[in-house]
This record gives sequence, C-alpha cells and structure tokens, in this order.
Amino acid sequence: QVQVAESGGGLVQPGGSLRLSCAASGGILGVYKMGWYRQAPGKQRELVATITRDGRENYADSVLGRFTISRDNAKNTVYLQMNSLSPEDTAVYYCNADVIPRTGWAPANYWGQGTQVTVSS
Repeated sequence: QVQVAESGGGLVQPGGSLRLSCAASGGILGVYKMGWYRQAPGKQRELVATITRDGRENYADSVLGRFTISRDNAKNTVYLQMNSLSPEDTAVYYCNADVIPRTGWAPANYWGQGTQVTVSS
C-alpha cells in the first residue's frame, strides 16, 4: 500500500526557519506532482507550494520568497524549506502527492497525516 508521511514540524520563534520532509513509500511505479498544503484553525486548507516531477515550482503569494520547495525523485521525497516564519504561518502542514501504484494504471492522489508547525515567541 502506498503511504505518504510528513516530518519536521515543531515550535519555532518568529523569524526562524524550519525544514519539512515528506516521503512516499510502498508499491510505487512513479511519483508525479507533489506539494504542501496547510490548514490553520477555523480556516480552509490552502495551497502552499507544488513541484512537478521535472522541477517546476509553484507558490502561494503569501510564502513566495520565504519558502522553497524541492524534491529528490530517487527517494520519492519532497521538502519545504521555510524561512522568515511568522505567527501567520502557524498551521498543520499536509503533504500531497500524485502517485502511480504498482497495482494501478493511472495516478492516484494521496495525503499525509499532517505535521504541526507553530510559530510563537
């Protein structure tokens, strides 16, 4: 079974940095678009950043210039480097991936369980 799992969340002071990781594992033929989403209390889940298999990046305006998404295709892993963090970045961050399972014929969408990022002094 395909699994997607995040790691790297935690508590950080305003202006600090944090690096999130997300790995897809299991019976996988290929991983296509991967991305990060976040959800703050009382708000809808929103796009943070996405990256295609060939490295094309897309960012929400709110994080552009502060966050950087990257990936390692050999490890089926996506990263999110977060710099200049502010309290407004506090949320549960979710990994999302389009994956072709070994038992399938087309990509299916998978979500991680989420990792908490708290920015507070």
